[in-house]
Amino acid sequence: MINRRDLIKHLSTFPLIGGFLGQSSFDTAGLIARGPARNIAKELGIRTFINAAGTYTFMTGSLMQDEVVETIQGASKDFMILDEVQTKVGEKIASICHSEAAVVTAGCFSALTLGLAGVLTGMDQKKVEALPHLEGTGMKSEVIIQKGHNIGYSHALTNTGCKIVQVETLEELEKAINEKTAMLWFLNIQADLGQIKHEKFVEIGKKNGIPTMIDMAADVPPVENLWKFNDMGFDLVCVSGGKAMRGPQSAGILMGKKHLIEAARLSMPPRGSTIGRGMKVNKEEILGMYVALDNFVKMDHKKEWKMWEDRISHISNAAKSVAGVSTEVTVPELGNHTPTLKVSWDSAKVSLPVKVLQENLRKGNPSIEIMPAENNSLTITAWMLKSGEEKIVASRLKEELSKAVV
Repeated sequence: MINRRDLIKHLSTFPLIGGFLGQSSFDTAGLIARGPARNIAKELGIRTFINAAGTYTFMTGSLMQDEVVETIQGASKDFMILDEVQTKVGEKIASICHSEAAVVTAGCFSALTLGLAGVLTGMDQKKVEALPHLEGTGMKSEVIIQKGHNIGYSHALTNTGCKIVQVETLEELEKAINEKTAMLWFLNIQADLGQIKHEKFVEIGKKNGIPTMIDMAADVPPVENLWKFNDMGFDLVCVSGGKAMRGPQSAGILMGKKHLIEAARLSMPPRGSTIGRGMKVNKEEILGMYVALDNFVKMDHKKEWKMWEDRISHISNAAKSVAGVSTEVTVPELGNHTPTLKVSWDSAKVSLPVKVLQENLRKGNPSIEIMPAENNSLTITAWMLKSGEEKIVASRLKEELSKAVV
């Protein structure tokens, strides 16, 4: 019998394709007496709420669709070889997103680390096991990013042992490239805060034979972004799975050039002795992520957008019916590209600090979450609302504002 230590050693070089999709041989039905479904959140005293804020990680992202949950539950009944699940799902994702290859990761942050790991190590197993210790390995050690893009997510890159080199101008970028440069990294949500745009970034990378990666974690919708950056020529594209696509909150996608994805997978579970060992994604999440992506691409996005607009309009009309309150609807160009309502009020007419309003909505029944903004204002989005919740939000918002009218 193989022991765990030998198994871990064996898995460090386990092939990326192998195994089989097994049939269920162990049925637990009947072993456990089943009563009414438990409300665990209620049992533990965990607050649930109406999400009028958006797909924030601290608010647990988005809600999975029924088909995704059913996929997860169904997959939990059978054993499968993890690498084969990743390979088969990766092929489907790559086809949908116009990439050579893809793999499901433990969120977008994980995709960044693993993608860079693949760039650094290639298929060299000794280099894989050496990360994040680069000295004396022959691996490159620098990633170039624009200063305006360095807002914290670059920690995913330094996890590999690489150093971040910041630039602002095209001239600085070209001068910064040297024999240590491993990759050029672009943060899409900050695209407007960098002088070098997507196409030029890719062009410079290709001219110098350096891979380019883009982090577009929160940049769907629009749905076209799922293949836009692959078509543009980025070597690696990273996206969150638990936002607009409504996949598992702990899942993301790394896609791009086949040789880089294959190399990245050497730092992923089930292999041990790697920096990515803790970035585990189970078979249920992988399959659930595929179903979420497939459903998202096939859905009627115009119909969905109209529904969001109608819900925002309903809330807006209720809020601005209060004297001294004004509303404005905008659509962010980068990140969370959905109709967004800004509600503002004249403090001389409505005496209500936004933090107090936020807390009042939070403590109500049902609890509601919004996002406070500056100068007596707040923002609301509708894309995470369930059907009918816009009426509750509109009513409670109007009630709290009305009570504060001077």
